[in-house]
Amino acid sequence: MNAHIYLRASTKEQHADRAQESLEAFAVEKGLTIVGVYAENISGTKLNRPELIRLLEVAERGDVFLCESVDRLSRLSMADWEVLKRTIADKGLRLLVHDLPTSHMMVEDKGITGQIMKVINDMLIDLMATMARLDQEKRVERIKQGLSNKRAADPEWKPAGKGKNAELWNKVQAIITKSPTLSADDVAKLADCGVATVYRIKREMN
Repeated sequence: MNAHIYLRASTKEQHADRAQESLEAFAVEKGLTIVGVYAENISGTKLNRPELIRLLEVAERGDVFLCESVDRLSRLSMADWEVLKRTIADKGLRLLVHDLPTSHMMVEDKGITGQIMKVINDMLIDLMATMARLDQEKRVERIKQGLSNKRAADPEWKPAGKGKNAELWNKVQAIITKSPTLSADDVAKLADCGVATVYRIKREMN
């Protein structure tokens, strides 16, 4: 049976492929053939994820959709979660969650026992998706409350901007220093960054 491994992390500072080795070992243990690994750094609150969409387009009926945990798959709103669930079901995929043992039985059809376990498993996945969404909402609310408290204590306070990407800034500065006649567009292409970033660095250099 073919398996597609889905890996997700929220930010570039995290590693989406962190769990790849353990999921590959798990797939081998279950006798699955890994035909694709899809890793991306993107929020679980977004339904429109390039690698998730690619997996759903490529996978065929009866294939296994393997992920580490439900919160790696979804922190979606209830409506978006229903869309994703329906898409997985319509494709005829078997959703296998590494840290959810009840899902491990979904690899094989086991008559009435399998049907009962599917009902239980679907309920557990729904529950865990709801918990993941609520955890995300609480996290956002705590951040908002913290910002509100800071502003109340100091009306002049403003959130600090994102820290500079030192490696990128050094790269852009080196290009500008070496080829000062290059346009901002050309520098941006060489450094693989936005033109606005180039202009910011140029201002600081001047």
